[in-house]
Amino acid sequence: MLDKISYRAQLLLIIFFTSTVSVAQTSEQKALEAKRERLQKEIQEINRLLFAEKKEKGTVLDQMEALDKKINVRQELIRVTNQQSNLLNRQINVNIRSISKLREDLKILKTDYAELIQKSYQNKSQNNRLMFLLSSENFYQAFKRLQYMEQYAKHRKKQGEDIIKKTEDLAVLNRDLVEQRKTKEKLLVENKRVKNELSAEIASQKTLLRSIQQNETKYTSAIAKKQKEARKIDREIERLIKSAIVKTNKKAGKSSSTKFVLTPEAKLVATNFSSNKGKLIWPVEKGVKSQGYGVYSDKLYPGIKHRNNGVTIATDKGSKARAIFEGEVIAILSVPGGSRGVQIKHGNYISTYYNLSNVYVKKGDKVAVKEALGDIYTNRFDGTTKLKFYLYQDSNRLNPEDWIYQL
Repeated sequence: MLDKISYRAQLLLIIFFTSTVSVAQTSEQKALEAKRERLQKEIQEINRLLFAEKKEKGTVLDQMEALDKKINVRQELIRVTNQQSNLLNRQINVNIRSISKLREDLKILKTDYAELIQKSYQNKSQNNRLMFLLSSENFYQAFKRLQYMEQYAKHRKKQGEDIIKKTEDLAVLNRDLVEQRKTKEKLLVENKRVKNELSAEIASQKTLLRSIQQNETKYTSAIAKKQKEARKIDREIERLIKSAIVKTNKKAGKSSSTKFVLTPEAKLVATNFSSNKGKLIWPVEKGVKSQGYGVYSDKLYPGIKHRNNGVTIATDKGSKARAIFEGEVIAILSVPGGSRGVQIKHGNYISTYYNLSNVYVKKGDKVAVKEALGDIYTNRFDGTTKLKFYLYQDSNRLNPEDWIYQL
């Protein structure tokens, strides 16, 4: 009796552990699948926005950055797909063990059930059951024998139901196993295709590197020009922010030139903005980050450093920049020899949208979240449409990647 109880306890623990592991792995698998789909979509967007057929290919620097971006995303996709495959392997092994255990349980149940049927057949005569009751020494014994007969019948029925349930569970696990193996095979095929594409992209990058090495002067000249343009934009953005701080504080009778003096209303806007860190909308309806925030080494000449004080987002031709949060327009940028831009104040946070061909708002306008601010400029030489987006708190630079959802 104790052995049976121990066996049942072990069986319950195995079932509980298996189901818990299964739920956890299913949840992890869904998360990985969602990430894999997001990476696939990002590669499609990179191909569409940065590698579409153009009349001209643009500067070698742009080509290099675009290839590097795609290679990094492709490598991440391979890593996530490998994680999915490994997780499926674990799930398949769990299912194999569960199937083996269910088959063993089913075999025991069928043996027990066969014995019950045999005993039942031997005692199936109504007369035998009646004689069994009538041969009782007293009423109490007859009552207990009747209870026993009812329990025996229930036990027999329960054994039959258990066999049906175990058989159904076994069929479900077998179907799951078949589907999991199919999914794993698809992932392996997908991974092989992605690796081949990655190899081709790395080869293209090497070819581009060789062409750059043959004309180093042209490449370094392109870098210097780009860095000069970026510094000009950065200086103008920071000049306008400092000017806005001084003017705002002067109205409030304060002399600080580094931080905004906030009214109660502005404090509320700033608090709401801050509480949405990591959840703010993109400054374009759809697009892909073509260049991130910060300082990074040049791919060909590591000694050369590139700095981006914001992020660059590639989008479709005809796209519009949109406000990431409610606020007030404090400046319209117009950089000599460059494009136009809009600066919006959200309490003491300032978002800047640069590289616009047309601007829809003016200084002093109140704007709502998602409100269109202007048309994003499309480069007539290479056909790319890119928005440069910057974020500040007072006069301090912030990394937009920390604030915009999944940027």
